[in-house]
Amino acid sequence: MVTSTSSYPHATSPVLSRITTPARILRATPASYLDGPSRRVSHPPLDLSRTTTTAATDDRFQSLQEQISNIETARAADAARLDSELAQERAKRSDLQASHEALSRELTAAKSQELAQRKELFLASDELSAVRQRHEREVSELQADLRKKDRELRELNEDLRMYQGDLERERETVKGLKATIAQQATAQLSLTAQITAMQAEKTAFQAEYDRTAGSRADLALQLERTLRRCEELEREAREGETVRRKLHNMVQELKGNIRVFCRVRPVLRSDIISNAALVASTSLVEEITDGTASPDPEQEAKMREEAMAQLAYPDRLDRKEIVVCSSSESATGQERKGEWQFTFDKVFEPHSTQSEVFEEISQLAQSCTDGYNVCVFAYGQTGSGKSFTMEGGQTEATAGMIPRAVEQVFRVADELKTKGWQYKMEGQFLEIYNETINDLLGKGEFDKKKHEIKHEAKTGRTTVTDVNVVPLSSPTQVRTLLQLAQGRRTVAATLMNERSSRSHSVFTLRIRGENALTGESCEGSLNLVDLAGSERLEKSGAASDKDRLKETQSINKSLSALGDVIAALGEKGEGKGDKHIPYRNSKLTYLLQNSLSGNSKTLMFLNLSPLATHLNESLCSLRFATKVNNTSIGTAKKQTAKHAPS
Repeated sequence: MVTSTSSYPHATSPVLSRITTPARILRATPASYLDGPSRRVSHPPLDLSRTTTTAATDDRFQSLQEQISNIETARAADAARLDSELAQERAKRSDLQASHEALSRELTAAKSQELAQRKELFLASDELSAVRQRHEREVSELQADLRKKDRELRELNEDLRMYQGDLERERETVKGLKATIAQQATAQLSLTAQITAMQAEKTAFQAEYDRTAGSRADLALQLERTLRRCEELEREAREGETVRRKLHNMVQELKGNIRVFCRVRPVLRSDIISNAALVASTSLVEEITDGTASPDPEQEAKMREEAMAQLAYPDRLDRKEIVVCSSSESATGQERKGEWQFTFDKVFEPHSTQSEVFEEISQLAQSCTDGYNVCVFAYGQTGSGKSFTMEGGQTEATAGMIPRAVEQVFRVADELKTKGWQYKMEGQFLEIYNETINDLLGKGEFDKKKHEIKHEAKTGRTTVTDVNVVPLSSPTQVRTLLQLAQGRRTVAATLMNERSSRSHSVFTLRIRGENALTGESCEGSLNLVDLAGSERLEKSGAASDKDRLKETQSINKSLSALGDVIAALGEKGEGKGDKHIPYRNSKLTYLLQNSLSGNSKTLMFLNLSPLATHLNESLCSLRFATKVNNTSIGTAKKQTAKHAPS
């Protein structure tokens, strides 16, 4: 910064300090030279020598004056030079001030820019955080979608294996339909190829549209034609689905409206212990029961073999035959052997799983979504595995026919949504105990309401008054209802089974579907019946208990009425006149009237005990099942309607 010239006094200047001012010279001059003429000093007479001295003094004074003049000249030059330097310093100060102001402005601009950059940095940080959160959400959604796709893929693979197994098992039965099915398969492949070609053509048109904007009108016209073609193909696919339903129904009709499946349960450890009590010492049985002793593998295998009846399954390919053998000693001491062979639609050995059994009835479960009434009931003596077959266990692998059939119906209904079908479902769960109908989904005590059975002749629908009908939306809801019903069902212990069902249970699933695209509607029902165990009074030990005696008599009466109905239907099917069918002889047969009279596709599960002690009961059950399997009840009717599509 340039300092003002007023701050530089002449006395401090290094140049001016060398200048001797006249005042200084005068002060240095002797006083005798400064006295004026007014001062009178007494001097001696001037002599020549003094005159010479005065002249020398004048010369000196003259010399001093010249020096003073030179000094003044130098002083003026120095002052001019100082003024020039001062002007330069002022110019420098102005430049420095301008530079300072420019730097200040740049500093202010830099601070403003830094503030703006900080704001941008904060905004960028917020945006980065939002992007990270969005990315995490997208990753989570993609992972959920991936898990969903994996589940769908597993379900599709399971369906594929199921359909392949069905094809192998039914190959002999549907020989007459092979040509038609092949034609439909070819048509379906052709339609699929056409749809794929149309989609590829549509993609090519779209790419061409993007590349050439000038031909938009032509491409739009071609695209419209392609879309119309796709709609036609979709309509043909829906018509193909209708044909598939007809073929599926034809396959079921070829198998028979009343089909019989025979299932032999495995030997349980409790069976081995019970049988050992008859042949082994009481102490050994008590030790095994208490867990203090356990038989070695060879001993256990021998005990198992002794407990089992002689059952054979000669038909390993189609699994439709079961052979029962027995040997006894006659009164004369001779060995008497007996062999009985029975043939049914399917025979399941003890090692068969719940999944394998359900594969055979899954097509029936699908029929109810096509508008048919379907009835599946389990028959057999107490302890033969009826409840396990129908209701199953707590795990997914041991789930019974009821939960599996419900899941199948919901899965098929969900698949048919793509073809325009929408389904509504509702269910009810009843038991028949001592010829009294109880609502297993109701609240409070039984026998408070009197329930009546009503049949609608036009629709073939059976209803029961004053029972809870629950709308169903998922298989999980059905499993909850099954648990509720199992807790309310009447059970008791007998000699045949420690927890014997003392009542018949009937689970009914009603399905109504509508197709807004085709204007079709259908209504079907699925009745899944777990019959009470058939047993003899002397075998069950019920004769000593009045209540158990009444229950057993009621159960046997209803099962006998079922046998009478089957016998009457068999005679009617053989053309022996218009025979009366005694449906009203029991609440069970009256409730199942539409399922046994030709308005339903009906399947009977014959459950057998593998124990030798139950052989006589098993033979009675096998003979009854043979009678049922030979009974023709006519063709089931499809409950459909047609209305204007929306």
